Amino acid sequence: MNSNKPSILACVTSQYECDRIIETAAALAEEQECELRVLSVLKPMTNYTEISDELEYLNRVSKEHGADMTVIFSDYAPAAAATFVTENHVSRIVTGMHDGGSESFLVMFNRFAPEVSITMVAKDNLIYSMDVSRAAVR
Repeated sequence: MNSNKPSILACVTSQYECDRIIETAAALAEEQECELRVLSVLKPMTNYTEISDELEYLNRVSKEHGADMTVIFSDYAPAAAATFVTENHVSRIVTGMHDGGSESFLVMFNRFAPEVSITMVAKDNLIYSMDVSRAAVR
């Protein structure tokens, strides 16, 4: 992938229904002429067999849309995702819905990477976006 080209990042968990996040991110990436990237941040554990089928499925969906899926092992997903965003010229992340908690992934991610726009995809495929813009200060 061309690292100089802006990227759209699909942030997925190990659930089959995260395919909607990849598909939405792929459509945005095509529309905005960006690279598509897919990321899953998993907590380190000793046995991943329980989620291996889901991860393989999401990897296959990623490939169908021309993207590689990166898996990072970390105890703290917001910081890991923010580091990935910084290193990969990501202008927007696409995730599932914000759970409403003050310590949720999106709230904490936004603290680490406030300049990255966020798109959320609900389970009914409604899309909500928060775009970063600069206020004109006088």
